[in-house]
Amino acid sequence: MTLSEQDLDIRRRAREFVDDLVQYEVETELAGGAQPPELSDKLHHAALASGLYATNMPESVGGPGFTSLQQVLVQEQVGRITNGLAWCLHTPPQWWVEVATEEQRERWLLPAVRGERHECYAITEEYAGTDVSDLATTARRDGDDYVVNGTKWHVTSYNVADYCFVQAVLTDGPNAGEHVLLVVDLPTPGIEVVRTPAYTHNIADHHPIVSFTDVRIPASQLIGREGEGMTFTQDWFRFERVMVAARCVGASSRLLDEMTAFAAERMVGGQRLGDYQLVAAMLADSAAELYAARAALYETARAIDAGEDRKVLHARASMIKLLCSELAGRVADRAVQVFGGRGYMRENVAERMFRELRVERIWEGASEIQRVIVGQQLLKRGTAAVLGDA
Repeated sequence: MTLSEQDLDIRRRAREFVDDLVQYEVETELAGGAQPPELSDKLHHAALASGLYATNMPESVGGPGFTSLQQVLVQEQVGRITNGLAWCLHTPPQWWVEVATEEQRERWLLPAVRGERHECYAITEEYAGTDVSDLATTARRDGDDYVVNGTKWHVTSYNVADYCFVQAVLTDGPNAGEHVLLVVDLPTPGIEVVRTPAYTHNIADHHPIVSFTDVRIPASQLIGREGEGMTFTQDWFRFERVMVAARCVGASSRLLDEMTAFAAERMVGGQRLGDYQLVAAMLADSAAELYAARAALYETARAIDAGEDRKVLHARASMIKLLCSELAGRVADRAVQVFGGRGYMRENVAERMFRELRVERIWEGASEIQRVIVGQQLLKRGTAAVLGDA
């Protein structure tokens, strides 16, 4: 199935937007990911003007109403740039539209779609990473408030966010032991950064460890109902796994472009580097795997747009995240090898991608967890349902 004219236009606009960011990669890398305020402001306003902001938001809340395939086309281009520069094409939580109360809609959701507010997620914990069901952070009802206590790890974008989703386990009441998801403004008394670890990649968005000590959050800021916290988290993971896959495909495409161009120009022993068969094989393997992964990614997005069974889509999101993140790691490794010593320099895109892509096999569910999910769905539903052969 080919892309429509609208799809192609969206992809073209996203490609042009991202291509314009290449000029900032090296200076951002050498600055440890920090961006001058004027650059951050420039990119934010450019993202809003591009029509590519909040692509996962329906028109009913002011978003562009892109299909899942169109969102994938944008995120594929986002993946082609390093240092998180294209994170300015932000996507607020898509699940919130259907469950937001009027207060939540006006206070957080609509401003987020307009680019006036930015969220972060406080879900992961030191001893509850991929298995977010095993949380130690607690919430107890006290009058009109929930009181939250616990410590969260890897709270991505905390430093640029002005509100936060926090997931906790209820300690009392009829739903004791169930999860709740709450939204809270930042700063709020009792919420503090414990420390901000240094990570392998260099981007402007930090991932600090954040503590919640007797944090009072009004009950009106409960998302959905008590016991539904995991549902929203799983919806976000399912969405983000597909988008991780898209960004990995985009990164692999950029790397293939760069190492093919280098192999065509670099002369070794009187011939092009790419004329050596072992180098050509690395290019060919990367191209073949990328071709297959992109086709599978687009097919997954189309299945989402077609409204196929939610549980089956959960398995396919895991499959595509596994496939594309593992692919990106292999392509990045080959790219460093093709560039040789140049590939070990931070000014080289292969070096940056090699570091940045490693986390794609970990966050939003490690590769091992994706395999477990797919395996369980195969046993429950059979190969025909999971693979779309039914």
